[in-house]
Amino acid sequence: MNRRYFNVSAFGLLLATRFSVCAKAQVTLLVVGDSLSAEYGLKRGTGWVALLDRRLRDEGKAISVVNASISGDTTSGGLSRLPTLLAQHKPQLVLIELGGNDALRGLPLKTSQDNLEAMVKAAQGQGAKVLLLGMQVPPNYGPQYAAEFIGMYAEVAKRHKAALVPFFLKGVADADQADTLFQSDRIHPVEAAHPIMLGNVWPALKKLLP
Repeated sequence: MNRRYFNVSAFGLLLATRFSVCAKAQVTLLVVGDSLSAEYGLKRGTGWVALLDRRLRDEGKAISVVNASISGDTTSGGLSRLPTLLAQHKPQLVLIELGGNDALRGLPLKTSQDNLEAMVKAAQGQGAKVLLLGMQVPPNYGPQYAAEFIGMYAEVAKRHKAALVPFFLKGVADADQADTLFQSDRIHPVEAAHPIMLGNVWPALKKLLP
């Protein structure tokens, strides 16, 4: 009886050790974005990042989601914050959702692209996989600027072999009744739009998950 007890206890200890190792091996996913990811104007827990966290847990993924998004942030702001975030969280996955505010402020595309490239290289240099969330600008910016802005994300992703969502707001900004999917400022999506935004991110992100 005593011998059996000690055998079972040893097996339990082995399992506990294995579970402890698994817990320490949890993957961290870092989101660095602006107001589109920071739940601007929304009830807490209803934005696409919170929905992503919920979906990962529902699918049994041991992934910790860190949302380091700040409303109004630019690629320059994201780049300045990234080294500290990488050192603090040591993420295996990094989602970059920046650039929209650069366009709104009329910042040079070359500067925005250089910043995005530096962010991708920094994350990859720490061993993380990177997913870029591409944006588009309204038609009033002019066709040439709009085309170059879209191409910026594709070029960065291709050059550094990062994953890409071509248009983060697909099905929202280009929807038939897009006005109903935005808040009164016509910039920030309403709560009902965020599942669509997650739907745009999920196929590309799923390929990167362990």
